[in-house]
Amino acid sequence: MTAKTAATTSTGRLARLLALVPYVVNRDSVALEEAAEAFGITQKQLIDDLNLLWCVELRAPDPYCPIDLSYEGGEITVTEAESIARPLRLKVDEASALLVALRMLAGIPDLQDRDALSRVIAKLESAAGAAAQAAGKVAVEVDARGDTLRRLREAIGDGRRVHLSYYVPARDENTERDVDPMRLLVVEGNTYLEGWCRRAEAVRLFRLDRITALRRLDVPAQVPADAEPRDVDAGLFRPSPGDTPVTLELTPQGRWVADYYPCDEVTELGEGRLRITLRTPDTRWIRGLALRLGDQGRVIAPADLAEDIRADAARALKLYF
Repeated sequence: MTAKTAATTSTGRLARLLALVPYVVNRDSVALEEAAEAFGITQKQLIDDLNLLWCVELRAPDPYCPIDLSYEGGEITVTEAESIARPLRLKVDEASALLVALRMLAGIPDLQDRDALSRVIAKLESAAGAAAQAAGKVAVEVDARGDTLRRLREAIGDGRRVHLSYYVPARDENTERDVDPMRLLVVEGNTYLEGWCRRAEAVRLFRLDRITALRRLDVPAQVPADAEPRDVDAGLFRPSPGDTPVTLELTPQGRWVADYYPCDEVTELGEGRLRITLRTPDTRWIRGLALRLGDQGRVIAPADLAEDIRADAARALKLYF
């Protein structure tokens, strides 16, 4: 591995930080150059990691237990790192969340290394005790559309372009596009195809449950060399400064909106009602959404949009009389 291929995402960095301390401890001291080469990063990246490790401490059982390290003279040494060997103790909510996430992962069709994942779940359930019982009451279903997932895996493996009919909820329309597949990934409980969209001439993510039709093309996939996979560690939603914030109040029957669309804020109002705020570059689809919701929700801000929706509803009612 070279510095050019080292992971630059927050997930990659976390994995590196977790491995860096035992790597140095087991060798007493390591040269900066040697450690950077071992982890496939530059010396500057390594120094940034070391500076971050200075902030690490164990909160319990000791009130303050920092890891002490030094890289003066180009040699890395680590002391006071005994706490890293202490077993991880998860709280009930932490263990439950981990078990639910693992079971969701196990529900993905055609998952590789399913046996290894099953063993991990079994061991965690055995160690978690009451937390495992709580997690067992949560039913998790991954809507990955097994046949679509299988065909996309085959297209990726064979390096073939695909044609998608894809529903865009923001515009309430189906679109047709050719895509050169790059990878499949699960983010926030949903499965996505990441690929080079020939229509947008950019990398795009396509949620599998919004793919209404899929056709494999007899054309090799040609992803541009400079196409960058999207960093999804911070989630999918990337608001723009020019987007319009829209606030809706939803009844219990309209809560699905908060699950289906990315929200800036979600506030419980009691009795199952929600107030949500989301952002959009085009409010036209919000007008359509509000009409579909009917008495299950209403737009309360911005005021001019709410007034436009009332006018839309009044015109629609006239068609029935």
